[in-house]
Amino acid sequence: MKNRLKVLRAEKDLTQGDLADALGVSRQTVNAIEKGKFDPSLPLAFKISRLFEQPIENIFQFEMEES
Repeated sequence: MKNRLKVLRAEKDLTQGDLADALGVSRQTVNAIEKGKFDPSLPLAFKISRLFEQPIENIFQFEMEES
């Protein structure tokens, strides 16, 4: 899943640690989500959505895998 988390975080001048604290997760979790190595749970995606005042669809884009 692609996401705009890094861009949104930069626009608010937040470090990964700042964002992690606001979300109640580790900095490593934020890093993994930004790099696309980890997809957030639905509750975490909603927290991110509320924090950035954006619909989830504006932050996360699901990509179908080609088979």
